[in-house]
Amino acid sequence: MQQNETLTFQKGLKDGLPICLGYISVSFAFGMMATQGGLPVWVALLISMTNLTSAGQFAGTQLILTGGLYIEIAVTTFVINIRYMLMSLSLSQKVDETMTSLQRFVLSFGVTDEVFAVAMQQKGNINARYFSGLIAAPYAGWTLGTFLGAAATGLLPGCVRTALGIAIYGMFIAIIIPPAKKAKPIAKVILFTIVLSCIFKWAPYLNRISSGWVIIVCAVIASAFAALRYPVHEAEVQE
Repeated sequence: MQQNETLTFQKGLKDGLPICLGYISVSFAFGMMATQGGLPVWVALLISMTNLTSAGQFAGTQLILTGGLYIEIAVTTFVINIRYMLMSLSLSQKVDETMTSLQRFVLSFGVTDEVFAVAMQQKGNINARYFSGLIAAPYAGWTLGTFLGAAATGLLPGCVRTALGIAIYGMFIAIIIPPAKKAKPIAKVILFTIVLSCIFKWAPYLNRISSGWVIIVCAVIASAFAALRYPVHEAEVQE
């Protein structure tokens, strides 16, 4: 591998700025949710500073607020965030040889869906300087948004807090709709997951299962259904 000298820290910051701006709004909603549930501002901020994962944080914090078991919280966040392991494995094939094991270990903390997408689009290999800049801006945006949301909870009117509380749902819709419109298998898997979730919501006995285990079961079943019903062949991956 040859180092790409054009990928500097400044370029990483520039490429990460749009991600930063997007993260502020979502983490604002997280900060509000955490403090409305009874967590202090500093706890909400600490969660964001040590996690940097939207879906995992929302699900894990919600379980904390509802008194979920430790094992339930651990398994839920593991299932939701397991995709980052796959992203990191893919990125490890693109990093420059000069990146040390310690640098890889530290920088892997900043791998998110958006950071992964931007990094993989770069020509050539990525170095530690570029990747440091790429994750610095999103990390700052995620932390700042959480603090602002947590601090503003007691200042905003109730109607505004309620309106902002739907931001996370808007984010998830914005994530799934575009690929669902382009690929019918994705749309079918989404519909299958919705039906499955509704069954756990209203079916007798099943509706007694805690929300954390419902997320785990639905994620595993939906993933297995997608893998068996719509397998991705090697030729398609290469394309």
